Amino acid sequence: MKAFSLEGHAALVTGSSQGIGQAIARGLAECGARIVCHGLHDQPSEVPYFACDLALPEAPADLIEKAFTAEPALDTLICNAGSFFDTPFLEMTGQEWGRTMNLNLSATFFLVQAFVRRRVSLGGGGSIVIVSSTNGFQAEADSVAYDTSKGGLVMMTKSLAVSLAPHGIRVNGIAPGLIRTPLTQTWMEPRANDVLKHYEKKILLGRVGQPQDCAGAAAFLCSPAAGYITGEIIVIDGGLTTTQIGRL
Repeated sequence: MKAFSLEGHAALVTGSSQGIGQAIARGLAECGARIVCHGLHDQPSEVPYFACDLALPEAPADLIEKAFTAEPALDTLICNAGSFFDTPFLEMTGQEWGRTMNLNLSATFFLVQAFVRRRVSLGGGGSIVIVSSTNGFQAEADSVAYDTSKGGLVMMTKSLAVSLAPHGIRVNGIAPGLIRTPLTQTWMEPRANDVLKHYEKKILLGRVGQPQDCAGAAAFLCSPAAGYITGEIIVIDGGLTTTQIGRL
């Protein structure tokens, strides 16, 4: 058995037009998987690529249908699509709250549901990886909706692992810490002399993560090497959440 090979597998990676999702898609491809990509906007792609806003009610099921049309033997799902829309707590509106929950939490649930329905019709089996965040374990200022959604994904991962084990489907997660992506870059660079330096001291490995730092863990969780692992979440944060003080 090639324990870490994904040859013969096909994976849909949501939110894979950039950042962590793109790095995971490339990592799975390097391990031999066939890839179906997804993003918010159309763009050129060498692999099947579908654009849609997963916050829309019918979008998750529609994306799964298109992904199975492109790859009828699709057996791997990476739920990575998500974003940050928070405003300060006292200014948060119902619309802003709903926008976060619809994309980060509800879309993931219904993507998994549609994927599992297809897998069960094919006899079961498969692997799901849900991308949450260290914000699912530790709170951040002015981030109530985002933190809540990511905490929900942590428990969703565990609950789905219980529900889907009888179908032979493993469900695991990764929880990235501070990773340099287009989403984090917008606030990171203007404050490079204060917040960024603070994080670099707090992170035990001394640097902000790169998207590719998340790819290996995701590929491992999808591979035969993780065949006896389900309901687990791998934190990928360079040690950020390990210590209270960090490096002085």
